[in-house]
Amino acid sequence: MPTLAEKAEYFLGLHHQQTAFIIPNPWDIGTARILARAGFKALATTSAGFAFSIGRRDNTVSRQATLAHVRDIAGATELPVSADLGNGFGDAADIVSETIRLAGATGIVGGSIEDATGTEDSPIYDRQLAVERIRAAVASARRLPFRFTLTARCENYLHGRRDLGDTIDRLQRYQEAGADVLYAPGLTSREDIASVLSSVDRPINVLMGLPGDQLTAAGLSQLGVKRISVGSALSRAALGSFIRAAREMSTEGTFTFARTALSSRDANSLFDP
Repeated sequence: MPTLAEKAEYFLGLHHQQTAFIIPNPWDIGTARILARAGFKALATTSAGFAFSIGRRDNTVSRQATLAHVRDIAGATELPVSADLGNGFGDAADIVSETIRLAGATGIVGGSIEDATGTEDSPIYDRQLAVERIRAAVASARRLPFRFTLTARCENYLHGRRDLGDTIDRLQRYQEAGADVLYAPGLTSREDIASVLSSVDRPINVLMGLPGDQLTAAGLSQLGVKRISVGSALSRAALGSFIRAAREMSTEGTFTFARTALSSRDANSLFDP
């Protein structure tokens, strides 16, 4: 069993390999163990996937519940785990700092802080405050007794602000604030991703699994991307199959969905010791 410090160093090192690694996003202990057995090198939590699993909308889960969840995921396998910590559960930089401190005690080795406010009328934090929040997160991470990998997220594209110039400027400022990894979810074109890569000197995470994306892991790796995540896509894929099966039963009274379901034996084998 690797120590937390060993997992932390290993996780950071993954971002500096020649090729990109895929970091999939489980939403409970079972899916974490399945992904670990599938051969992935690290895992990342998904705020949306977890929220859906407990019957909530994304961004409505408390810090306490989120930290309990990421502790469960971190303890489910020996893989390093990075956590989706949303916007840090508060606007002020000192709240973000406290979130990182608390998260560092859960067994995770990294986490992300985004610049989305959670409000519709002003969805993205003012640039100065956004930078202060990342700087506070980095400072808190550096006080932990292991090498915590801090990811800074620019949420422009997920909130209808398809401004590549502002996105790059924000990522550059987050880099200057000390972020280890940069992330602008919603970028789907090769050209936009290449522009970001050429504008910063930190490892870049790219989100796949969105409608319209056409790139592959190999193609992203050739561009210079270092990390690929899928956010809530696995969770939504599972929900899609579940809903289709429920609709078939309720509207047709048939059960053909069971033809593609795992057998009980195969499902049980996923969780063999």
